[in-house]
Formats: sequence, C-alpha cells, structure tokens
Amino acid sequence: MSSPNEPHQNGPQRPQEPFADSHPPQGPHGAPWRQGAPQGYPPQGPPPGYPPQGPPGYPPAGPHGYPYQGPPRKGGGALPWVIGGAALAIVLVGVTGLGLWWALGDSGDAGSGESGASGDGQGEVRLYEGLSAEHVDPGESVDYAQHPPVGGEHYPFWQNCGVYDEPVLTEAAVHSLEHGTVWITYDPSLESGQVEQLASHHVPGSYVLVSPMEDLPAPIVASAWGAQIQLEEASDERIGDFLREYEQSPAAPEPGAPCSGAYDGNEADFDPETVDARMN
Repeated sequence: MSSPNEPHQNGPQRPQEPFADSHPPQGPHGAPWRQGAPQGYPPQGPPPGYPPQGPPGYPPAGPHGYPYQGPPRKGGGALPWVIGGAALAIVLVGVTGLGLWWALGDSGDAGSGESGASGDGQGEVRLYEGLSAEHVDPGESVDYAQHPPVGGEHYPFWQNCGVYDEPVLTEAAVHSLEHGTVWITYDPSLESGQVEQLASHHVPGSYVLVSPMEDLPAPIVASAWGAQIQLEEASDERIGDFLREYEQSPAAPEPGAPCSGAYDGNEADFDPETVDARMN
C-alpha cells in the first residue's frame, strides 16, 4: 500500500499550490502585495468636531479655524452727526448775524435819521427823517443840521430851478427841495469842465438846481428832501442815479409844486424888503 505522501500511481494528481502555507505573494520591489487599501484610507476629512468650535457661546469659527468676525462694521458712528450739528449751528449764527446787520444798516442811527452811509459818507446815499417843513420869516437865518441842508424850516418862497454861478439863498433852496427838486452843489474851485457837466443835468422844466457853495464836505454834493450823496467827480454816474430816484420823488412833502416864478437871485442880492409875499 502506498503512503499518503507518495504520488498516486494510477489517477490524476492535484498539483500543490505553491507556498500555500507560506508567506503571501509579493508585489513589486519585493513588498507584500496589498489586496486593497485598508478601510478608511485615504482619509475622508478631519475627524468629527474639527475645527474646534470653542466653548458654548463662543463666536462661531470662520475659515481655517479662526473665530468668525462677522461683516465689517460700517464707519462713522456718532462723529458725522457731531460735525453736521456743529456746521448747522455755524450757519444759523451767520444767518442771524447777517439779518441783524441788515436790520441795523437799514434803520441807521435813530437819533440822526441817517442810514446807508459808508464811513465818511462818500459815494453812499444818506437818508434823514423827522425834518420840519415850517416857514420862517424872510431874512431869518436857519441853523441846519446838515451842510448843505436836506430839508427843515425855510422861507415862504422858493428858489427857481436853474444853474447859478454864485451861491443861492439857502432857506429858499430848501423850499425848492420841498417841491421835489434835486439841488446839486459844488466847490467853487471845481474845474470848469466838471461844472459844465453838472450844469447839463438841468434842462428847461426839470426840477434841478445847480449852484456853488463854500465849505462842502466833498467836491460835489447832491441833495433832495431827506436824502444826500457826496461825490468826487462830475462824471460819476451815481449823480444820474440820484436824480432818477429823487427828482419829483413822492418822499418830498409837496412834489409837483412849482419850481419857477419865485426868487431867481443869488444869496448876495437878497433883500427881505423886496420879496413878494405871494411867493409861497
């Protein structure tokens, strides 16, 4: 009888598997051949709970595990309101001050009745109020607050409108102002060309009186009832503006009353005894 380990002589024999009870087959380079990656390989991501979330109530984590900061805060805060409030206060103060200045500038000095004048009165219209329109006896001298006068007591007759080479009767010229006349006075030393320019403002029928006067505050002074302007040059266009504003102005007590048919002499020729009483 044959041994179990001996080859069977008569039937087919099953070949033995090589290394069946030995080491597993080798892969390339002699390393054991792996039949597949171990379970869980490759890694599927961080383990549960990663990244750390911090203790309860802690701000949620942002990318890469850093605490989430939330959207950026918008700038400004209370500062723009403070700046805006300060700017508004400055504007209000400026408007209030401007209104006060305007009111004071329009009203002028209540005691003198003046308004709208610059520091020395040059080139600006000065206004006067509270002027008397009473008559005084011919020959009586009136002490006027302004020189030349812009109104006040005067003679019962007026100075005829026109151009004079000598000073006229002041108290009669004030009566002319009462009728809406503009009285242009000039320094006697004024150059003749400028005197001719001033004389050209009078035309027949106009309510314009032109005459020289001593001790004027400016080379040229134009006066109406309650208004006056001082100028340096006869070419100054403000003379024309003053005439348009005040010749026959309704601000005069008697605009439209005559400016002719009364006294046409000058101051040196005046004799109270010869004045016609009907000239009033």
